Amino acid sequence: MTTLDWSQCPAVESIPGKRSGAWVFKGTRTPVSTVFDNLQDMTIDELVEEFGVTREQVQAVLDFAAHSAEVSITYAPRL
Repeated sequence: MTTLDWSQCPAVESIPGKRSGAWVFKGTRTPVSTVFDNLQDMTIDELVEEFGVTREQVQAVLDFAAHSAEVSITYAPRL
């Protein structure tokens, strides 16, 4: 499995000492992983309300992950 380079996503940040340097939504303490941990059971609107992030931030994270997955598949070496 490919690890995403979250430094390329403008909606998130990692600050040493803030949530142990985990990738969080900019201006919050909400880890990016929260989206993926809860998306199966919650709508985007529910995520926004529950975790204090914006719809745009959630959409940017989902778009970034989807685009990164496409790039990984496109450039995956053949075995």
